[in-house]
Amino acid sequence: MMFARRISMIKATWRIALFLVLSIYASSVALALGPLIHGAIQRDTLTLLDSARNRAIPVALYRVQGLDDQPRKVVIISHGYNENLPGTYLRFSSLAEYLAVHGYAVVSIQHELPTDEPLPMNGDLRVLRRPNWERGVENIRFVLDAMKAQHPQWDFDQVALVGHSNGGDISMLFAQTYPKRVNVAISLDNRRMPLPRTSSPRIASLRAEDVAADPGVLPTPEEQQRWGIRVIDMPGFKHVDFNDRGTPGLRARMNAQVVELLTDRGRP
Repeated sequence: MMFARRISMIKATWRIALFLVLSIYASSVALALGPLIHGAIQRDTLTLLDSARNRAIPVALYRVQGLDDQPRKVVIISHGYNENLPGTYLRFSSLAEYLAVHGYAVVSIQHELPTDEPLPMNGDLRVLRRPNWERGVENIRFVLDAMKAQHPQWDFDQVALVGHSNGGDISMLFAQTYPKRVNVAISLDNRRMPLPRTSSPRIASLRAEDVAADPGVLPTPEEQQRWGIRVIDMPGFKHVDFNDRGTPGLRARMNAQVVELLTDRGRP
């Protein structure tokens, strides 16, 4: 009993130490990412209509208030699957606001609508989910074109993509389909769509501890080295933590890591 209690105490001490080290790392990374833009964050929600597909696309736009006339790099956020519930695109406010104060214009897209078919959960998911991903690719393409017409001073020709889970699958397919429109594509623990084996656009993926990607999704160490693809394990993260559901500490680490990838710091 005494031995088991000592082992338990040692494990708890190591967990605390690991948390402190990772928190310090996240803070140091954030400080190294350059000056922040001070000002209130403005969030506008609007619904775009793709008349060619007769499809409504709700989006949320985040940026520092009062600077719309200045050039901005653009980040597109694509949420994970959430049973077609409306408002899922608003569950990335922590990341979106963090990116906004680092100078980005952020557009978060609602990909599924309540009237859409449910996402397949059984069978060959890479095949069965492909129509969902292709629709998501068209959502991103339409949003980029529509927002470019409203904000021509922003850089919609070399955007950054950040997608969680199924939204990561969509983002990877967009990067593969329209590589010249993407500067960097970051998957937050996508599991089905293979990461494009390419150096342009830049490709990266943050990985949780509790689930594994399907075979062939992640590049081998040799492919990572060849193409400069970054696959980063995130200790302490579960698959569901890559959004506002994560603890403040986890969100801080994720946000800092995403900005590091966007700015190409730490690339081997």
